[in-house]
Amino acid sequence: MRAGDPATTLSYPLERPRRLRRTERLRALVRETAVAPSQLIYPLFVVPGEGVRREIETLPGCFHLSADEVAREAHAVEQLGIAGVILFGLPAGKDERGSQGYAEDGVVPNAVRAIRSTCRDLLVVTDVCLCEYTSHGHCGVLAGSEVLNDPTLALLGRMAVVHASAGAHVVAPSDMMDGRVGAIRRALDDEGHTDVALLSYAAKYASAFYGPFRAAADSAPQVGDRRGYQMDPANRREALREVRLDIEEGADIVMVKPALPYLDVVRAVREAIDVPVAAYNVSGEYAMVKAAAQRGWIDEERIVKETLLSIRRAGADVILTYHAKDFARWS
Repeated sequence: MRAGDPATTLSYPLERPRRLRRTERLRALVRETAVAPSQLIYPLFVVPGEGVRREIETLPGCFHLSADEVAREAHAVEQLGIAGVILFGLPAGKDERGSQGYAEDGVVPNAVRAIRSTCRDLLVVTDVCLCEYTSHGHCGVLAGSEVLNDPTLALLGRMAVVHASAGAHVVAPSDMMDGRVGAIRRALDDEGHTDVALLSYAAKYASAFYGPFRAAADSAPQVGDRRGYQMDPANRREALREVRLDIEEGADIVMVKPALPYLDVVRAVREAIDVPVAAYNVSGEYAMVKAAAQRGWIDEERIVKETLLSIRRAGADVILTYHAKDFARWS
């Protein structure tokens, strides 16, 4: 080493973080965060009929599926090592009170039974909300332009019991009515479903990122919007209040939705509570990645892996994502 070389003039000890980045084995050895298929839940959209498998225009790679096709899809998901699926239903008919949502022969209970008869270990989660079943598209009983909180709770409890009776392992209320976690927990326990877990959409924001899902689920409000019951995107402290209330009412897992624009909320929730935290990598986030990838603008695999890693790094134990199957194949 020549005199005057910069390396000879530096004082030691000298920190050199790059030493641990030189090879993939070194990088893997010290990696702080990991994502595995066993931490993911894959959304499925159930429709009436038989032999139906129709790609969803707003969610490329995802499909409207009849119960028999849902069972086949669920089997493929299980083989990939993904933890579970969450079911959303599109009924044959709708009414003001969303009665098909709590019908024992509804699309979701039928799909639950089909999956349980096909899959041995796959977790079956069901979305508990009225928006896909009501003619007005809101998440509860509507009076004029107002969604009535307390009359909605009884219907959500009925829906959760029907799903649990069909074989759901987890029910997931997404409506954002006050007190719905407690009402659902009581309804489940009263019917003997004490072992059915409750994953609460505890901090669900009134987000613009839901557009592709609402088209896929035919669940857009016909009048007004959902800002009267979903959370204001500007608020973080309020999310902690919602989470704590849901835990007090009996939530086993709490969720932040959407994920990417609210990673700060995911982190705040993770630091504040000690129950498992989920995050929903929602339809708008997925659709943007798919659209850019189809145009060759991004490396889809790297983007998806980085996206899910960021959600895990923020503190999510569980991720609901439309990327689950692709990620599992790439892992």
